[in-house]
Amino acid sequence: MPGPEEMQRTAQEMRITVLRMNHKAGSGHTGGSFSAAEILTVLYDHVLNIRPEQPQWEKRDRFVLSKGHAAPMLYATMARKGFFDPAVLMTLRQAGSPLQGHPCRVKLPGVEMSTGPLGLGLSAGLGMALAARLKGDTWHTYVLCGDGELDEGQNWEALMSIDKWKPRNLTLIVDNNHVQLDGTVDDIMPLGDLAEKLGAFGLKTVSCDGHDTAELVDAFARAEAHDGAAAILADTVKGKGVSFMEGQSAWHGKPINDQEFEAALAELQGALR
Repeated sequence: MPGPEEMQRTAQEMRITVLRMNHKAGSGHTGGSFSAAEILTVLYDHVLNIRPEQPQWEKRDRFVLSKGHAAPMLYATMARKGFFDPAVLMTLRQAGSPLQGHPCRVKLPGVEMSTGPLGLGLSAGLGMALAARLKGDTWHTYVLCGDGELDEGQNWEALMSIDKWKPRNLTLIVDNNHVQLDGTVDDIMPLGDLAEKLGAFGLKTVSCDGHDTAELVDAFARAEAHDGAAAILADTVKGKGVSFMEGQSAWHGKPINDQEFEAALAELQGALR
């Protein structure tokens, strides 16, 4: 199992892969993919009990990318783990490609749920967690949401249901990058004290730096040690790693031109030296 330093480097390499994918596609969501790089790296390298060669293995942990627009980073991570040939990454968003703009479970084995419309993942994740209870099984379900996504009311219906059914095998991760499609979260719909709010629904909340793999490893360990549902609030930066993208809502889904690609690539590669 790789250590924090190796995972830190891997996350940066995944940003470079996603930059290449989105540039070639001429579209794709870069900002929210970059903010989730370390989260997905730690999940797939350290946390999830999965078998890429057996994507439907019954005992696997379940992961739902509720913020489905971050699909490029999920795809890059899945390819690295051996779910499919990495050469397929450069077919992102092409007609007939299994790598759609948002994850599609019927096109890509290893995707647990088709996502794109925001707010659906936590409800589905709760269902998966309760299914394990009914089957007497022990798999764990992880759901990654964006902070802007929490504007959607269905999340709060799911949280009420979590408080009622009290699953012990469910972890919500919030990619708390403070920016959504057309502005900052505070300008559009302030979340207030999110840790306090989630705690009111019975979730143990753990806050961490979402770009520090050592802190993420510790946060997942603390969440798993709790006898009940948990939430990890990972503080992140939209567009992390590229100075002109960081914190900018325009880079939620802006196409990358050739000049921007070269500048971003130079920054990302420079950080690896």
